[in-house]
Amino acid sequence: MRYRAALHLAAVIVVLLITWGISINSFDAQEKVETFLEFYTADQMKPKFKTATTASVPKCRLSRLCPPQHFALHIRSGAANVVGPNICFDGKIIMSHVLNNVGPGLNIVVVNGESGVVEKSHYLDMNAGNPEDILAYLKEIKPGMIVLVASFDDVTKKMTDEMREIFVGMGSALIKSVKHRDSWVFAGRAGAKSKSLFEKQAAHDEKTNIYEGWPEMVEVAGCFPRNQTDRLTD
Repeated sequence: MRYRAALHLAAVIVVLLITWGISINSFDAQEKVETFLEFYTADQMKPKFKTATTASVPKCRLSRLCPPQHFALHIRSGAANVVGPNICFDGKIIMSHVLNNVGPGLNIVVVNGESGVVEKSHYLDMNAGNPEDILAYLKEIKPGMIVLVASFDDVTKKMTDEMREIFVGMGSALIKSVKHRDSWVFAGRAGAKSKSLFEKQAAHDEKTNIYEGWPEMVEVAGCFPRNQTDRLTD
């Protein structure tokens, strides 16, 4: 009986060892197959990742991409004295009612014409501001700088002829006609010798005002050249 029991135990051990060996080999084979498949899949996926491209999206909500060496811009004036203006440059909102950095008068952004870096942004209070300070601010803008302007509320209470001439020197053709409560937007370059194509005005007229006592908002959008030429493209 003891002999038979020993034989039975030995047989069980042998079966267990064989089963264990088979399972080890099977696991190793499965692991190798999985490793191969993983490597093959990764190798097949590499070209897909390399060749995949992300479609470019127009900046500042333009309908098209700007050509090389141009900046996208979108400028919208305020609506009456309630909703503030919006100035977008190169895909970034620089000034807006939501950002809470706009105010009554001239909302202005000054950009380096070569690099596209925003040098400064501010609103010139044309209601209660000091005309001398406003004039000094405008005179500090260096030739070649891109200047973006949007009106909010009234822009004429502190406006002087000298200030208007500065904007004329940036390419404005309408600033001399901007009057009480008019809406006005403009993009030009300090020191420009030709008229800017980025400018609009809505005249305050009781017969045509769409807001009570205020004209409609106006906006301009397009691609502004990076270089220092005077030619502007819409």
